[in-house]
Amino acid sequence: MPTWREWLFQIGRLMGYAGAGAVAAVAVGGLAWLSGKTAVLRPVWSLFHVAVLAWGLWLVIRAEQPAWVQGAARSVWQRVQPLTARSSGVFATGVAWAFMPCGLLYSALLVAGLAGGPAEGALVMAMFALGGSVSLLLGPWLWRSLRQRVNGWHQDWGTRLAGLFLCALAGWSLWLDVAHRVADWCL
Repeated sequence: MPTWREWLFQIGRLMGYAGAGAVAAVAVGGLAWLSGKTAVLRPVWSLFHVAVLAWGLWLVIRAEQPAWVQGAARSVWQRVQPLTARSSGVFATGVAWAFMPCGLLYSALLVAGLAGGPAEGALVMAMFALGGSVSLLLGPWLWRSLRQRVNGWHQDWGTRLAGLFLCALAGWSLWLDVAHRVADWCL
């Protein structure tokens, strides 16, 4: 089962994400209100959406964060990592996790920002944190409990699975050639 330090980190993470969601909702709501009242801010609001679209396209096309985000994350982690030696530091690291550069986190914060208010934004991000906590807590525990069994199976079953895929691909190619007289590389 997860250790108390892992639970402490996850509780801090949940609180940090919820706080960030509330702040995002207030900030986006304020910017939306101001852009509706002030013609000068309308281009800022549009540029905000263009920037978010560009970031999303970058993630879709490259399947990685921009280099400056990765560098910022490494820099932040180098400063935060020493905190994890103390219990209070583990909780603080969980809270600060909301500020780590992460495209998925920023996407969730955008949803929280559009949620309607600080309570709704906090709830959106709390649900995001809870969803991630399930895999972050149970994944390592499950892996530790299954590691010995998996280590014995992975080589044999991995090889068998690869062979099964090769057989399926060869069978599909043969079926296309015989049934339709079509070479699969021409599709």
